[in-house]
Amino acid sequence: MQIRAEFQKREVVFANKYTYVPSPLPGVSRMMLDRMGDEVARATSIVKYAAGAGYSAHTHGGGEEIFVLDGVFSDEHGDYPAGTYLRNPPGTSHTPFSKDGCTILVKLWQFAAGDTEQLTIDTNQSTWRPGLVPGLSVLPLHEHDGISTALVRWAPNTQFQSHMHPGGEEILVLQGLFRDEYGEYPAGSWLRNPRWSKHTPFTGAEGALIYVKVGHLGADFLPLPAY
Repeated sequence: MQIRAEFQKREVVFANKYTYVPSPLPGVSRMMLDRMGDEVARATSIVKYAAGAGYSAHTHGGGEEIFVLDGVFSDEHGDYPAGTYLRNPPGTSHTPFSKDGCTILVKLWQFAAGDTEQLTIDTNQSTWRPGLVPGLSVLPLHEHDGISTALVRWAPNTQFQSHMHPGGEEILVLQGLFRDEYGEYPAGSWLRNPRWSKHTPFTGAEGALIYVKVGHLGADFLPLPAY
């Protein structure tokens, strides 16, 4: 299966275009944002758990990165409310479920060799840092070998300078309205800007909160298993 798998192309998916498809387990559905592979895949998805739904115990051969968008996501290790960032490195296992339902962003098989840090960060309780320009604040989540993940809060009417992303950039708009010279992106919009792309982002009166990952497009991740 190949979904938005041409990583040299710019991609934008708006929330009103989401189409969820059932997973192999009842009550769990997925909006596939990008995907290379079948059930074992290098993939980025928005995943919805209905109340009481869950997965059987499984091991993440290529690692799993999660950001909880709404509700409470759980496994045998704890409960993770909206705003929680999780990293389960290759070789870890768990049995995920949601008592009352939740929505999560999930990235699979996007760990480099040597990226073994397991993380649970409640961003609601974390300390933000000033950004590079007035009106920006940043909450770093993870960094390994030039690949960085963070939350960035944009105050209303904030302007950032034109800049280039040598390793590409991926954005999920969590709140508000994010903008650049190519368009406007309301909450739920997913953008993937390819390597060496350039833009000049800004906000208007609404401001924005975005989840950002940079440096990962074209990175050397653990290979998918051959079947």
